[in-house]
Amino acid sequence: MLTGRRYLLAFTPEHEEFAEKIGDACRVVWNTALERRRQYRRRGAFTGYVEQARQMAEAKKDFPWLAEAPSHTLQQTLRDLERACTRHGTFKVRCRSKRKSAPTFRFPDPEQITVERVNRRWGRVKLPKLGWVRFRWTRPLGGQLRNATVLKDGGRWYISFCVEDGLVESAPNGKPPVGVDRGVAVAVATSDGWLRDRQFVTAGEEKRLKRLQQQLARQRKGSNRRAATRAKLAKLNARIRARRTDFLAWTANRLTRDHGLVVVEDLNIKNMTASAKGTVEQPGQNVRQKAGLNRAVLAKGWGGLLTALEHKARRDGSRILRVPPAFTSQTCHACGHCAPDNRESQAVFRCRACGHLDHADVNAAKNILAAGLAVTGRGDLAVRRSAKRQPPVTEVA
Repeated sequence: MLTGRRYLLAFTPEHEEFAEKIGDACRVVWNTALERRRQYRRRGAFTGYVEQARQMAEAKKDFPWLAEAPSHTLQQTLRDLERACTRHGTFKVRCRSKRKSAPTFRFPDPEQITVERVNRRWGRVKLPKLGWVRFRWTRPLGGQLRNATVLKDGGRWYISFCVEDGLVESAPNGKPPVGVDRGVAVAVATSDGWLRDRQFVTAGEEKRLKRLQQQLARQRKGSNRRAATRAKLAKLNARIRARRTDFLAWTANRLTRDHGLVVVEDLNIKNMTASAKGTVEQPGQNVRQKAGLNRAVLAKGWGGLLTALEHKARRDGSRILRVPPAFTSQTCHACGHCAPDNRESQAVFRCRACGHLDHADVNAAKNILAAGLAVTGRGDLAVRRSAKRQPPVTEVA
C-alpha cells in the first residue's frame, strides 16, 4: 500500500526564499493552464497535458523566472490539473489564490531524491535545485520512496514522502460491528455507549483568535502589519488543525482496531454547512444561528473522521459502510417510534411512545448500526442487487 510520511523541514533563509519562488511558479502555471483550458472549452475545442507542457517549455524562453523552478514540479502541476479537470470538470476547478493557497510543489521522480539519516534526531534529503535540506527524523520511512511533496503550513515548511510499504490490505478481523454517530455536542458516539470528544481551542486561544481577526479587519490590505497578523493567525489555526487531526486519527484507529464493521451516516457535509442567507428576493431565516451551526459542524471534523476511518480500515481488517441518515436521530431504537419530539435536547432522547430513555447520540448510533446490519444482511443498495442475501425465513408447518 501507499502511505505518507510527513516531516518538519529546517529551511535556511535561502531555501525558504527559493521555495516560495517555486510555489509561485507552480501557482502561475496552474492558473494560466486552467484559463487556457477554459478558453478552449468555450469554443468547443480541447487541450491536454502534452500540448500545455510544450507551451510551458516555450514560455521559459520569455520568462526566466519560470525556468528557475525545477521542470518536474511544473510538469507535475500540469498533471495534477489534468487529473482535477477530468474528475470534476474544467469549469469547477478553482484557481489558486496567492493569499489563500499555501505554496506547495511535488517532486515526482524518486531517482532524483536522496534521503539520508544524519543522527537520531535529524535526517536530510537532496532535492533538485534545492540541494541538501535537513528535516526532523521523527519516524523511519518504512518503505520504498515514490515521490516527495514540499508544502508550507502555518508558517513552517514540511516535506511529505509517499512510500510503498510493501504491505497488503488485511483480511477481515472478525470483530463485532459498531455504529458511529457524528455530533456537535459530542464529536463521536458509538452504539456501545462510547463517547469521544475534545476541545481543540483553549479559552485563551479563542480570545486571541478573535482579537487577531479584529486586528486583521482594521488593517489596510497589502500592509506589512496585516501580513504579520495573517502569519500569526495561520500559526494559531495550524495548531488547532493539528489537534483535530490527532484526535481524528486516534479515534479512527480505536474504532477500526476493535471492530470489524464500522457503520456511519452518509452525510453530505457540503450541503449541510451551506449558508442560509439566501438571495435578495428570498432572504433566508435564522442566518446567524445557521452560521454558528456550520462552524460547529466543521470544527468537529466530520469529513476528516470518515477519511481517517477509510485509511485505518485497510490495515486493521475492518470495513466502513455508509447508510442513509434519514430519521436516525428521531427514531426510538427500542420500539421504532419516529417523531421529532422524541429528542428532547442535544443529549437526551425520550421516546413518547414507550418511554425509552437514552443518550440522543448513542440512540442514533444504535439506529445507524441496525441500518448497516440490514444492508449487509439483505444485500446492498445498488440498482442491481448483489448476491449478499440471507436465505428467506420459511415457516415449518
